Amino acid sequence: MTDVADTLPAEPATLDQTDAVERTLVLVKPDGVRRGLSGEVLRRIEAKGYTLAAVELKQATPELLAAHYAEHEGKPFYAPLVDFMLSGPTLAVVAVGQGVIPGFRSLAGATNPTEAAPGTIRGDLGRDWGLKVQQNLVHGSDSPESAAREIGLWFPNL
Repeated sequence: MTDVADTLPAEPATLDQTDAVERTLVLVKPDGVRRGLSGEVLRRIEAKGYTLAAVELKQATPELLAAHYAEHEGKPFYAPLVDFMLSGPTLAVVAVGQGVIPGFRSLAGATNPTEAAPGTIRGDLGRDWGLKVQQNLVHGSDSPESAAREIGLWFPNL
C-alpha cells in the first residue's frame, strides 16, 4: 500500500527560505525490516520534522536493483549487494522537507555501522556482522539528481 501526501505541511518560517523543499528516497534494507526496525527508522525521520510522502513494503527485483545500483556494476561487492537486497522485503520511503537529503544522510550515520556516531540510525542500531557485504540498515539518496532517479525507480507513479 502506498500513502502519498496530497499537500506538504508548512515548514516553520525562517528569515531566509531560499532552500527548496527536497524529496529523497530512503530504503530500510532487508536487514532492518527483518530485525523489526522499520518503525524506528520512520519515527526518527518524522521526529526530525520530515514528511513521509510515500511508504511501501516491496520485494525488490533483480531488474530494479540493477537500475538502482548501476554505477556499482562490475565492482567486487556488486553481486553480494544485490543478493543481500533480494534476501527479503525492503521498506521504500519518500521523505520530504527542507534539506532532507543531507538531513537524512546525517540521521543515518556513517556507512560503516562500526564507525557511525551514537545517536544515528547506524550508530545506535547497526553493527558489523562479518558478512561479504555490509548490512547497514538504510539507504538515503546522495543528491537531488540521485533522489529523482531513485524515486522514479522505486515509485514510478509518483
